[in-house]
Amino acid sequence: MNTQLGIRENLYPFVAITLITAFVGGMVGIERTIIPILAQERYGVASTTAAISFILSFGLTKGVFNFIAGILNDRFGRKKIEILGWLFGLPVPIMLIYAPSWEWVIFANFILGINQALAWSTAVTYTLDIVRQDQRGLASGVNEFAGYLGVGILTFITSYIGAVYGVHPYPMLAGIVIALLGTLLSLTIPESHHHVKSEAHQTQNHQEETSFLGVFTLASFRDRNLFACSQGGFVANFTDGMAWGLLPIFLHSKGLSLSQIGWVATFYPMVWAFSQLATGLMSDKLGRKPVIVKGFLVQGVGIMGIALSNSFLLWMLFALMFGLGKGMVYPTLIAAVSDNSPPLMRGSILGVYRLWRDWGYAFGALFAGMMADTLSLQWGVGATGLIAFVSAAVFISAYRESK
Repeated sequence: MNTQLGIRENLYPFVAITLITAFVGGMVGIERTIIPILAQERYGVASTTAAISFILSFGLTKGVFNFIAGILNDRFGRKKIEILGWLFGLPVPIMLIYAPSWEWVIFANFILGINQALAWSTAVTYTLDIVRQDQRGLASGVNEFAGYLGVGILTFITSYIGAVYGVHPYPMLAGIVIALLGTLLSLTIPESHHHVKSEAHQTQNHQEETSFLGVFTLASFRDRNLFACSQGGFVANFTDGMAWGLLPIFLHSKGLSLSQIGWVATFYPMVWAFSQLATGLMSDKLGRKPVIVKGFLVQGVGIMGIALSNSFLLWMLFALMFGLGKGMVYPTLIAAVSDNSPPLMRGSILGVYRLWRDWGYAFGALFAGMMADTLSLQWGVGATGLIAFVSAAVFISAYRESK
């Protein structure tokens, strides 16, 4: 069995896991525009905080199961956990179609969070298993590109379907197709755990934490570089929690049609997706730290620009900046975590990182919703931009470049 590391040496599994990641992202894309509006129009949810409560369910669940996925990956291998993740994804679109109340939508997002944690965390870890260290930025960029391309494409498709046929139930039908494709393709990938053992032997790095607590504290604060990455990941999805839950409502309040909201909501993750093809490779050449810091600054400017604008053209312009900033930090943070992780602990440490990152969804949505309810929708959007600036400052002071 091939145990060589490298994209070319593992071309089929690399391409297959990239496609799988696109399908994982597509499962989230079916909700990006539709669900916040559905909360108000179909289920009569008046409070902004309550309307984005589905993101709390999704983010908290995904964060916890990211950690669990990391442990399971290191103990049982990648392929089994990837398949398990898709088994959780299969019922989600059907639950959204037949949900009799808003509480059922929240529960469906609990299940979606498990799907995303197991399937996407495993896909990321798998990708990093089979490539060389000098390809990790590029590989994570390609992986995240695929995932957020899937988010963007399905956001656009469901926005179009919703504008033509209504926000319920037709947009969710796309999710059934995506879930079936992801499940079938995950059955075809070979296991990658032998690559990890080969790398650990070659690098003579066999360090391994045996306890959940040891792994959690190491990745959360005991290692300064991993701490910097974990807080950066938290803020990266803190801002996206606002964009997912509050941005459609904010733009709707400004008089934009559902199709126009779809353009803005699609453009942001599409820029995010495509930029990662370049930014991941850039971090391989220039180092992780400068790309991450500048990325937080760019997305902070983009978010505040969205909050202060009043025209469709400007919203598209600042959505471009927001997406570009996200594209700079997302794959680079994953590569930085992998750089600072012993091979035999990679899955577990990435699981802790992704726990903190995806808890950012929940707390970002909660923060934005509370700001919107107590002050205004504009404040709910704009204040998250300030948080991005704070994360840049923390990363500058905490992270020490390893290459």
